[in-house]
Amino acid sequence: LFLFWTITYLAKKFVKEEEMTTGSMIAILGSSLLGSLTFTFSDTFWFSAVEGEVYGMSSFMTALVFWAILKWESIADEPHSNRWIIFIWFIVGISIGVHLLNLLAIPAIIFVYYFKKYKPTGKGMAIALITSIGILGFVQMVLIPQIINIAAKFELLFTNGLGMPFNTGATVLGLVILGGVSYALYYTQKNNKVLANTLTLSFTVLLIGYMTFGVIIIRSNANPPIDENNPENMVNLLSYLNRDQYGSSPLAYGYFFDSPLNSKNGSAGMYKDGSPVYYPSVKTGKYEVADERKNSLPNYASEFNTIFPRMWSSKANHKSAYKTWSGFKGKPIKYNNLQTGKSEIIKKPTFGENITYFVNYQLWWMWGRYFAWNFIGRQNDVQGHHIDAGGLTNGNVMSGITPIDEMFLGNLDNYPEDLSKNKAMNFYYFLPFIIGLIGLFFQSKFDQNNALVIFLLFLFTGIAIAVFLNMYPYQPRERDYAFVGSFYAFAIWIGLAVIGIYRALRDKVSGPMLAGGITVITILAAPVLMATQNWDDHDRSDRYTAREIARNYLESCDQNAILFTNGDNDTFPLWYLQEVEGVRTDVRVVNLMLLNTDWYIDQMARKAYDGEAIPISMTKDMYRQGTRDFMHVYPDKRLDQDAYYNVRDIVNYITDDSKKVSINQGTNVNVIPVRKFKIKVDKQKLIDNGTVSAADADKIVSEIKWDIKGNYVMKNHLVVLDMLAHFNWDRPIYFSITMGKDSFYGLSDYFQQEGFAYRLVPIKTPTAGYRDFGTVNTDKMYERLMNQFNWGGYENPELWMDENNQRFITNIRFTFVRLAEALIKEGKNEKAKEVLDRVVEVAVHKNFSYNGSIMPIAESYLRVGATEEGLNVLRLMVENERQYLDYYADQSREDLKGFGQKVRQSLGLIGQTTMMVSQNFPQSQEVQDEFNAIYQEYAELFQGLI
Repeated sequence: LFLFWTITYLAKKFVKEEEMTTGSMIAILGSSLLGSLTFTFSDTFWFSAVEGEVYGMSSFMTALVFWAILKWESIADEPHSNRWIIFIWFIVGISIGVHLLNLLAIPAIIFVYYFKKYKPTGKGMAIALITSIGILGFVQMVLIPQIINIAAKFELLFTNGLGMPFNTGATVLGLVILGGVSYALYYTQKNNKVLANTLTLSFTVLLIGYMTFGVIIIRSNANPPIDENNPENMVNLLSYLNRDQYGSSPLAYGYFFDSPLNSKNGSAGMYKDGSPVYYPSVKTGKYEVADERKNSLPNYASEFNTIFPRMWSSKANHKSAYKTWSGFKGKPIKYNNLQTGKSEIIKKPTFGENITYFVNYQLWWMWGRYFAWNFIGRQNDVQGHHIDAGGLTNGNVMSGITPIDEMFLGNLDNYPEDLSKNKAMNFYYFLPFIIGLIGLFFQSKFDQNNALVIFLLFLFTGIAIAVFLNMYPYQPRERDYAFVGSFYAFAIWIGLAVIGIYRALRDKVSGPMLAGGITVITILAAPVLMATQNWDDHDRSDRYTAREIARNYLESCDQNAILFTNGDNDTFPLWYLQEVEGVRTDVRVVNLMLLNTDWYIDQMARKAYDGEAIPISMTKDMYRQGTRDFMHVYPDKRLDQDAYYNVRDIVNYITDDSKKVSINQGTNVNVIPVRKFKIKVDKQKLIDNGTVSAADADKIVSEIKWDIKGNYVMKNHLVVLDMLAHFNWDRPIYFSITMGKDSFYGLSDYFQQEGFAYRLVPIKTPTAGYRDFGTVNTDKMYERLMNQFNWGGYENPELWMDENNQRFITNIRFTFVRLAEALIKEGKNEKAKEVLDRVVEVAVHKNFSYNGSIMPIAESYLRVGATEEGLNVLRLMVENERQYLDYYADQSREDLKGFGQKVRQSLGLIGQTTMMVSQNFPQSQEVQDEFNAIYQEYAELFQGLI
């Protein structure tokens, strides 16, 4: 609605008041309808609008403030019009608590004010631009962080320096600010200083809006079960607002990915001190230093720094991608590296390579591609990284005009059904893009001032964000939602095309007929086309996969369990179910990533709803930030390193400060003295409490033994060790199946799968293969997978599953197959076939790829004698791989090089089918020959090409 009004207002600028006819009014309303509907059905905004995230509300506030400044412009000469300016700054203040995207509308707002109040000149516009950027910088870089920073410093001064109670400093600062703005408002009002009064009011309401952040402190002091970062005071809130947990990247000046540490002044110059971390100590009544952060920040050699650094991340896969995107050759520089003790040649990226990466990746791939998704067309919703020709199948722009698409995506004659059935393949044939260019052209011709305003909105919410975010390759998800403001601006130009075309042709065709015709044609060419293309992949009706899979995780656990998860996607849906729907609140969900922080350990160490606290012995002082953040594995020579030690004794050793040792002549630190741990097992207790069934009593080991790898242990590992030392088998401990093996801490041989979680049990079953950790409780798994679990729509082939949902389908397939295989080993072939039939119903249909992950399903079918079902699944997979191979064969030799690994993978899968059939269905030579013939056909086709 705000966009509709905005375009209506801007469209009126195209027509003089005396020229306002019926045709003009139809064209103006047509413009508004076209632009607003186009944005409504645009890919990114539609996605954000139905996400449980901040971006829909952020778009609303951006539209609101831009509408408000145009509302002000329309009545700027009337009394009290400045109330709209004040309203804008209030909304800007509130929006800070939603998302900072709204701030990027400030330059456009300033220019609307400038064009209304001043006669435009080159010098004046330059001053307006500098002013707008200055205001934007002040709000984002000064006001937002520095008010809290100053409040934190007041806290330290009044509490630590003057001996006052906690929160005194923040209260005093609040009173000072309140007194200051009150006096300024009184003085400017009394002396009729209108501009100064408006500025003061604007600053005041901006602060009032910004103070909605106070809700965070109020909530945190209530100690809810989920309280990330625990921002209970101004000192902690500063870290929260600065997003310290996410780290930072250089922006205007800084280092490259291979920049060595500065060794000119020896080891002392290689690191810099960070800002100390404080905590309020009830014992001393002061803010005490938890972590001095001495030598915590790397100090890179200056000769390897550059202005506008774009390639900065030192992760191995990021470095490789940087080189591919930039065409890296580098400039060799000789450097004496103190870390290695050698003089070495380091290749520093040239500034040209730096800019090449910026243009190719950050500008095009991480903004321009998203822009094209919204107004040209989209290949699919599979995240694309596109660092080689193999990326031609994922996340590209695809218009639907085959000759143009083939220029960038290769030959599409044999495009695989696996790719073409993706409902996020949306073709707009360049039509919305062309209409937008027409609108831009006419606005630049008939309303230059507002064309510049919209361009600034487009620039700052698009390209400027790409510059500011300074994104590295292999982002964990597509980031198009960050640029929705620029798509909003382009939708304005799309809308203005109607009035622009109307004005250009109104002298040649009847006004109402012309306006109506243009409106109908452009609405069909843009929003109607976009809605029909986007509807099937943006419609989430009846899809409850996140909720139901989360429920399945929780229902995989017995009563009063501890469930370890790892990462946001594993954890947030479980939190939702417990917090909002009250599902299985007896289970304590423990996120291992967050377990590296003291505030999260605090929360886990207290009861939440029906879930008991995790059993740890450490006190807060033992795990506070800066204490035992990581510990070296430093074998104690007085201990037998071949023996296994009770984990409780080792935890006591680690938490005993008298056991600190000096490493490499450094300060004394706590260390892990051994690599081998054990837990004593009370056999009868485990049978009595149901951890192990009486039938498996003879399998129970007297001790669980495991080793740790690596040279150090993080704090989360220490907390897990403490839990293992003190849980006494009174509560079940589970690990999510989606966690990597490194998160199992060497315990995977003692796992028992009971659904979507592995339970720690005192039965040793060495890992048999990929994902086959420990053993399987077939009774529990059968009951849960077949009767208890819900699938949230996975089983419905008519519901579209986007990439995020499709990622989990492999876990579902492997979980069912593991149960089926365990049942086969128990001689329960009939039940195993029921399990296989169910997984085919849930996870093997047209919604999902018939890739190699269905091969184990076919093999299990063959093993239980369900030959027809097994061969049907195999043929689905083989046909899928054949289509891909036909597609690869159509590509040029250059593009085919990028597909080499995928060709080998497809050939390997087809080749395995012959072996599988011969082992499990040896009497069918005809079927073996069928699959072998297919393999030989493609092996010969690609011989020498890959």
